[in-house]
Amino acid sequence: MMEVRSEHISDRPAILELTGRAFATEEGPNPPVEVALLAELFECDGYLPGLSIVAVDAGMVIGHTITTRGFIGDQPALGLGPISVLPEHQRQGIGAALLEETRIRAAGLGESVIVLLGHTSYYPRFGYRPASELGIEAPDPQWGDYFMALPLGVSEVPAGTFRYAEPFTRL
Repeated sequence: MMEVRSEHISDRPAILELTGRAFATEEGPNPPVEVALLAELFECDGYLPGLSIVAVDAGMVIGHTITTRGFIGDQPALGLGPISVLPEHQRQGIGAALLEETRIRAAGLGESVIVLLGHTSYYPRFGYRPASELGIEAPDPQWGDYFMALPLGVSEVPAGTFRYAEPFTRL
């Protein structure tokens, strides 16, 4: 039975390993850049412990997502990612469970919006839509509709350019 919970520091080696496997490509760097990004996010000012969430099955971490503090102008917002599921456990609803838990927790914290950079064929089914429709500009205009946002309905969504947690600026 899968459990979705906050990550523990002792989960981090497994989280980094699963992230490496989830983002691995034949032509890409080994380990993928997402592994170093994640290690930095765990240590940065934007790290929010309650929004680093794992999916665990039979004692094994099989999925993880992290959402960190970002800003739209000077207003707080959230940036989701990376989100990772072990390749052999993909297409089983684990990513969906992690996204839903993130949404519930973020709304419970009074956050206004979550943004992410991701596949336009996947995230809209969870309520994400092009961030530009909400007046949120991507840090890189070339991202276009791949830069998406989910308003949480708790407070008004600010407009302006989104700024991710510091480690993202080094990608």
